[in-house]
Amino acid sequence: MNQKVVVVGAVALGPKVACRLKRLDPEAEVTLIDKDRYISYGGCGIPYYVGGDVTELEGLYSTSAHVPRDAKYFENVKGVRVKIRTEAISIDRKGKAIRIRDLETGMEEDLPYDKLVLATGARPVIPPIPGTKLPGVFVVSSLHDAKAIKDRISRGLVENAVVIGGGAIGLEMAEALTDLWGIETTLVEMMDQLVPTAFGRDMALVMKNQMEGKGVRVLLRERVMEILGNETDGIRAIVTDQREIPCDLVVLAVGVKPYTDLAGDAGLAVGRSGGILVDQRMRTSDPDIFAGGDCVEILHLVSGEYIPMPLGSLANRQGRVIGTNLAGGHERFAGTVGTFCVKIFDLTVARAGLTEKQALETGFDAVHATVVQADRAHFYPTMKLMYVKLIADRRTRRVLGIEAAGWQGDAVKARVDAVAVMLPLKADVNDISNLEVAYAPPFASAMDIVNNAANSLDNIISGRHETIDVIDFLERFKSGRKRVLDVRSPVQAGPFVEKYPDRWLNINQEELSARLDEVPGDEPLFLVCGSGPRSYESQLLLRQKGINAQTLNIQGGIGMILMSDPEFAPEGYK
Repeated sequence: MNQKVVVVGAVALGPKVACRLKRLDPEAEVTLIDKDRYISYGGCGIPYYVGGDVTELEGLYSTSAHVPRDAKYFENVKGVRVKIRTEAISIDRKGKAIRIRDLETGMEEDLPYDKLVLATGARPVIPPIPGTKLPGVFVVSSLHDAKAIKDRISRGLVENAVVIGGGAIGLEMAEALTDLWGIETTLVEMMDQLVPTAFGRDMALVMKNQMEGKGVRVLLRERVMEILGNETDGIRAIVTDQREIPCDLVVLAVGVKPYTDLAGDAGLAVGRSGGILVDQRMRTSDPDIFAGGDCVEILHLVSGEYIPMPLGSLANRQGRVIGTNLAGGHERFAGTVGTFCVKIFDLTVARAGLTEKQALETGFDAVHATVVQADRAHFYPTMKLMYVKLIADRRTRRVLGIEAAGWQGDAVKARVDAVAVMLPLKADVNDISNLEVAYAPPFASAMDIVNNAANSLDNIISGRHETIDVIDFLERFKSGRKRVLDVRSPVQAGPFVEKYPDRWLNINQEELSARLDEVPGDEPLFLVCGSGPRSYESQLLLRQKGINAQTLNIQGGIGMILMSDPEFAPEGYK
């Protein structure tokens, strides 16, 4: 007798399950159910459709051969029965049937199953503020939202927009509104940094400066209290706890939470974060029901905690695991290290593992190194600077996370991917110091930036390198408490000496050993060079000579300072 499999949800994981199962077990009777008429689409591409990078909506739900992935496609090409505009109401686990309702006719029926797959995804979080249901307020959760936002803009109805939420989707939507359409866009985030669950303060500040440099107004530590308007005319402004901001469009991007009503009502186990609990084979607490994608909690392979991780990349891989297991296989999905990347105008940022704050909260004795280096060989004409932060546990030297930013996205993603695959293996700092990566001058330096980040971290953990984070430096320098010793050439350092004459000293590294008598020996000093190595060597020299043991090397040097605070530089400095 043929196996009957019902899959609830047909965006990412659901279609992957169905297609994998049919390839392995062509006789299986597979039914896909979804409330929408759009299925099997790339939801992560919505900001790029709004921003014009993807010109047609159909591009988000078509194959690479430009065939629309609609119900007809799945039935004719994949052999999968599809019921769109159909809602799953309840699960009868004992009777092994699912109650469904046709949203067009209202008719209900019971659909029997041998195995059931829940791919119900996540729902957008709607903040509890007045005005969220007014015309002109949108979330970014479906192709209908994408089309409605773009249609409103293209009809000339939007001059000012507000994006509420500084996560990845909020950043992407702010870029989409600003870059193509020239809309005056304000992004409001109630936390003290952008993307607080994925990046540390330093990388978040780099992102903020990039957004503001491209014309997006970024407001941090600010809470939206109300959206003003009416049902006839739509919205006219938002009110925060600090100001009123006129606008014609509001995008709610404050996050998502697992959609687990169906599972919860059926008595399936749900975790602390609200996601369905599954084992490594992606089975729920009912062995005949599988689940995956944005609606489940999975193991974080560094922290050891179970968390939701709403990424399309993970959903597709989990879908393949489920499809294989439904066909009698024994595939496992071990967990995640949370690897992802995001484009912010012409800057790319990426990360994997834990931030330093998350590592500390998990119980690690976290320490980090931040390095700035060319993403190609320094002499290669297309090289651009890249910024990499590597995080480890001080006691065990286990690497816990990586964050990176740069102007050439392929280079940034490649470095983070290289380290990400090492994190589940509990790699230590030495493993990354000696990590073998491909080398040729058009693509990398002979000593790659990930190797140098680990080398720097090794020196910090070993006590040879005493550092200060760039944000801490900026705060302390602006308070007037310390001076800087700049070991670059007078040509490079001169503008800073001129701008900060009483607090910025310059002795070229090449001359430092002969001019030690000019180094203040009775006060703490910040050391700086272009990116950090020369000032570190200078720190070692001063310590060796006993001239000044009270030095802190600024992580990432001038490069990181200027990415963090462009106004710190002298006027006209490049």
